[in-house]
Amino acid sequence: MSQRHSDGSLDEKLLESHFHSELRLDAKGNPVSGLPIVRGSLRVRDNAAFQPDVPGPLPPSSKDTEPRTVILSTQSAAALKMGTEQLIPRNLAVSSKAKAPARHQSFGAAMLSKEAARRDPRLVTAPSFSQDDMDVGPGRMLIRNLRNQSYRAAMKGLEAPGSQVGPVHLSPKLQALAEESSQPPARCPAKNKRTLGRKRAHKGSFKDDPRFYQEIRERGLNTSQESDDDLLDEPSSPQGTQKVAAPIVVQNYRAPQVTWSQLPEVVESGLLDTLPAEERKRQEAIFEILTSEFSYQHSLGVLVAEFLQSKELRATMTQTEHHHLFSNILDVLSASQKFFEDLERRHKAQVCVEDISDILEEHAERHFHPYVIYCSNEVYQQRVLQKLTSSSAAFREALRDREKQPACGGLPMLSFLILPMQRVTRLPLLTDTLCLKTQGHPERYKAASRALKAISKLVRQCNEGAHKMERTEQMYTLHTQLDFSKVKHLCVPQSLPLISASRWLLKRGELFVVEEAGIFRKLTSRPTCYLFLFNDVLVVTKKKSEDSFTVQDYAQADHIQVQKLEASELPLLAGSNRSSCVPHPFQVTLLHNSEGRQEKILLSSDSASDRARWIVALTHNERQQQGPTNKGDLPQVEVTKAYLAKQVDEITLQQADVVLILQQEDGWLYGERLRDGEMGWFPEDFARCITNQVAVEGNVRRMERLRVETDV
Repeated sequence: MSQRHSDGSLDEKLLESHFHSELRLDAKGNPVSGLPIVRGSLRVRDNAAFQPDVPGPLPPSSKDTEPRTVILSTQSAAALKMGTEQLIPRNLAVSSKAKAPARHQSFGAAMLSKEAARRDPRLVTAPSFSQDDMDVGPGRMLIRNLRNQSYRAAMKGLEAPGSQVGPVHLSPKLQALAEESSQPPARCPAKNKRTLGRKRAHKGSFKDDPRFYQEIRERGLNTSQESDDDLLDEPSSPQGTQKVAAPIVVQNYRAPQVTWSQLPEVVESGLLDTLPAEERKRQEAIFEILTSEFSYQHSLGVLVAEFLQSKELRATMTQTEHHHLFSNILDVLSASQKFFEDLERRHKAQVCVEDISDILEEHAERHFHPYVIYCSNEVYQQRVLQKLTSSSAAFREALRDREKQPACGGLPMLSFLILPMQRVTRLPLLTDTLCLKTQGHPERYKAASRALKAISKLVRQCNEGAHKMERTEQMYTLHTQLDFSKVKHLCVPQSLPLISASRWLLKRGELFVVEEAGIFRKLTSRPTCYLFLFNDVLVVTKKKSEDSFTVQDYAQADHIQVQKLEASELPLLAGSNRSSCVPHPFQVTLLHNSEGRQEKILLSSDSASDRARWIVALTHNERQQQGPTNKGDLPQVEVTKAYLAKQVDEITLQQADVVLILQQEDGWLYGERLRDGEMGWFPEDFARCITNQVAVEGNVRRMERLRVETDV
């Protein structure tokens, strides 16, 4: 103790002696007569008090003795502009050791502060310093700590205007730190493949911050080889995804917020050090079904709470409309909750889950029937929503208010209504991924295959239910709208029985008729016809009103031929310019019409896409009779926006669906949906092309495997 005390006393004496000599103080601490105490004389020498002895100070200028306004850092121009907090360069933020609240101050420094405050009150705001802020150099000379030099350098530009302050020369030891790159360094898959999953443990549960199901994309939907590594990768940020300029009804491409390898119980168990990579991929596939089901259940809860149970929304529609709009969504939510509870129970019982194929199979066969009912109601749901949106201002206003609620996340009600169809069509792909990860285990593979067949059967029932309800209603409606009384007949009955379980509508619409008898003399009265094309018969009618049509002719679908024409191929009549009057012509030939004779009809459409759609529909039977094409050579697109079909020849698509493109025309694509083989038209703005050849080949292999294993 005595030694430390003597050392401290010696330091204080050295400090006191040094200050007295530098500041010209007498033994009592008073300034030597004739020397004014001026702060500027200390500043102009650039840390003169902490440098080796040099000749006397420079004579103070008149400007140094003039009163100056001291501007606090929190009241400077920069502080007033940015607020009460200031930003300093990152390389100036240096961590230092914690210091005791009571700072030791030497006697000489205390005397200097008191005397300076008494002589010049402006210096009261000057910060005090201690021995902790000093370093002892050679010869026990005190030098300024680099940390304080950094602070002075940062505050250099905040001096009062007009002050004469010398430049602050930083020590060459203080170097700027390079800014960290915003992009992470490229990783080597071979090195990080086994350790990437345990980089960091996810704090908390995946249930803490659930995402909307509309905004996520399950990795199990991928088919390329890279997707296997993605199962072990960390979730990608939303900024890393491709942005789409047009509005997106349902935006995803965000992975679930946590993976199996990031769970605290998995990291703490040490399984990642011994578990094979293939088994980790299987665990990730199992866990993804669990987390995605929770996100889906969360979004269904928002649909029920914010829209179904909204009194304001219910007041704008009838009870029947309300039932058609929301159908049995409560039963669907209940089925999802039971499914998730069983999955979560299995997950909690085992850190490394043995299998969930039995749960998938059981729920698909016994508990998922509400999905079939909900999907069968889709045609009524779309019709009611379209009717209310177009004709009810009160409904539009109430719906707008509900969609603005924070719980909805800025998503429209339509994105919530299609969730059951979206989930039920993704389950087969997720289960198929589980099958791929269990190929090395025969028993697990058999169980996963049974689950895949059960879920695929469920999806087929949902599709058939929706089609059956839609087609039956269409046939009954058209039966009352078509008038066969004026049709000429010889070989077939006068009235064609439309209602049939094996008949459905392929396309309908109005077209211009190009006649040879001077039709171009009066362009305002161009004749039109309205066609109804079914899967087995073509009906040519004359439109009388919106819900009444007079049948003029019809023919079996097998007795129809269609030919695409160009305007330049048509002969000129009466000096007319057909290229301006018939922009997109095509010819339909009825080999055996209602009278048993051949009839040619020259038609014209308003757009190239409409003509292409009619030609595809009219050649429907010919396409089915053609042999299978090499689908590996066809271009593929991935759907980026959920699209609801507006016409009978269009196809409803869910986000992340993969479609094989068979034809493209004027902004429209005609293709085959990979998961079930259904065909139809959709706008090209709702999809993006898949350019990765590995992914293209993987999609084809998955399609062939699904068709064989599930009999789709």
